[in-house]
Formats: sequence, C-alpha cells, structure tokens
Amino acid sequence: MILMSPPCQPFTRIGLQGDVSDPRAKSFLYILDILPRLKKLPSYILLENVKGFESSVARENLIKTLQTCGYHYQEFLLSPTCIGIPNSRLRYFLIAKLQKEQFAFQVTNQILEGFPACDTMSSFESPCSVTVKSLGGNIETDVNQQNAISHPQCNPIPHSDGTFLYKLETAEELERKQSQNNDSSTQMLEEFLEKNEEKDMSQFFLPPKSLLRYALILDIVQTTSRRSTCFTKGYGHYVEGTGSVLQTATDIEISSAYESLETLNDEEKLAKLSTLKLRYFTPKEIANLHGFPLQFGFPEKITTKQQYRLLGNSLNVHIVAKLITVLLQSR
Repeated sequence: MILMSPPCQPFTRIGLQGDVSDPRAKSFLYILDILPRLKKLPSYILLENVKGFESSVARENLIKTLQTCGYHYQEFLLSPTCIGIPNSRLRYFLIAKLQKEQFAFQVTNQILEGFPACDTMSSFESPCSVTVKSLGGNIETDVNQQNAISHPQCNPIPHSDGTFLYKLETAEELERKQSQNNDSSTQMLEEFLEKNEEKDMSQFFLPPKSLLRYALILDIVQTTSRRSTCFTKGYGHYVEGTGSVLQTATDIEISSAYESLETLNDEEKLAKLSTLKLRYFTPKEIANLHGFPLQFGFPEKITTKQQYRLLGNSLNVHIVAKLITVLLQSR
C-alpha cells in the first residue's frame, strides 16, 4: 500500500498554483513516473491533498497513470463534519486498488462528497450529506478571509427579521453557522476541550491588540457550538483566516459585546470585548478534533507555535481510517 500526502503548496487556492511546474511537485511526479515500471505494483493507494488538487494537471497525470497501471479508483472531497466532528477541514482524497479486486461499492467518475454506504460497512456509515457548496466558506486556508470581505460596513448590519449582525458577517453566513450549530448529528465542541482545570490557560487568551484589531472578523464559537473553521499552520500567531476562537464566558451574549462597538473608544471597546473571554484552542484540543489518540503529546522542547504549525499541516485521523477501511473492503 502507498499512503501519500504530497506537498500541497502547488495546489492550494491562495498560493501561486504552480501545479506541476512547482519544484515541490517533483516528488509526486517521480512516483507517477516509476509506478508503471515497478515489477510488482502496490495493491492499494491512498492520496490526500488540499481542495483544488482535483482541478490540477497533477491530478490528470495521476488518473492517467492509475488507468495505465490497471487500478480502480474513487475520488472524494471530505470534511470531518461528515462524520460528526465539529471542525471544517475539506480535503481531496483518492483511493485506488488493482482491478483484480473490486470495491465494496459502485465506483463513479464523480467526486464523492460523503462516504459510500457499503453493505459491509454498517459500523462505519456516517450521518453525512455533505455538499461542496455548503462547505464553501470552510475550505483550506481562506476560511475566515471570506468573513473579512463579506460586507464593507463596520456598523451593525440590519437583518431581514429586524435583528442586527454585529460583525463583518453577511446574513447568509450567519444562517449557515446557525444551521451547523443546529445539526444534532454533529458533536459539540465541549467534547474535545481540555478538562484539566489546573492547566494555565492564560497564554491562550487573545491579547488586547488582537481583540481591537480583529474584533470584526473573528470566528467566535462556544463550547456548545457544533462547528469550527479550519485550523491552519498560522493559528495562534496570526488571527485572520487561521481558525475559530473560543468564547469561554458562558453568561455573555456575543451581540452584547459588539453592540454599538463602533461608537466607543479603544479602551471602552476592549472592556466590552474582554467580557467574552476569548481564547485560542490549545494544541491538544486541535489534536483531539483531528482524531489523535488521547495519549498523544508533543515533546517538551516543541514550542506552542511549532505545535500549531504541525497541527495546521496535519489531517483528520478518523477520515483517513474510514477511507482505509473502505479501500480494504471488497465485494
């Protein structure tokens, strides 16, 4: 079996999109070059990459190589929300097996946006009805950048039902988030948070400078929320577009902190925003959302910033585990 996650920089949608001309794609292209020349082909292949890979020349080369070598294959665009995990992390996946062995489901040349319901997969079926369109604002590293430019005003924005949005957030974006939070098939974030009350969380609270500068574009979630945006390698260091922040003050409404915010001076703004007690998710909590084992931990010499970078470049263990299960099953 070959399991691979080639460098994503040539394909990420906010990068230069150099595709096969990017030097970082060379290792992947080398695999495609030698695969047809192997005396014994691997029985199984699993590949992961960012949303955007599916429209690349590299992907076209991959499909041609698989067909030449006699593989059945199936492509996916999957997010952890598909299996009830409250974190959006949409990624491209491909599984392939030699044609002498059939998949346990009917393959299609379409990219699947959920797990196939196999006859032998009853214990692995997900409650998923994921569509790419519904996850459009939660993909890769532009997660919150959409929020940052979604409305040109800083003043409260009137909603159709007479209420106001107190952030740079369209009514459609708010509705999507509320829909996610109402999806009972997804777990609440509190299931993934650190329970150790003795741990010093002070280092994870947003500093005053960040609160004042980024207040209007923060993606704020609560412990009872059933959603969070994709955590990138810049999380904890950069604010914009890197992942959700957690409101730890449970007795404060977000709207009360943002109401009339534009009329206040910086000191007054900071006083109101501080009532929400916003903090970053800890590296351990992000690892929990990724499906890492409970006993997982980083060596002490690894800084918090380095931990965030590593986790931001990681992938969801549960998604990959289910794909390997599907890959190994046969009719």
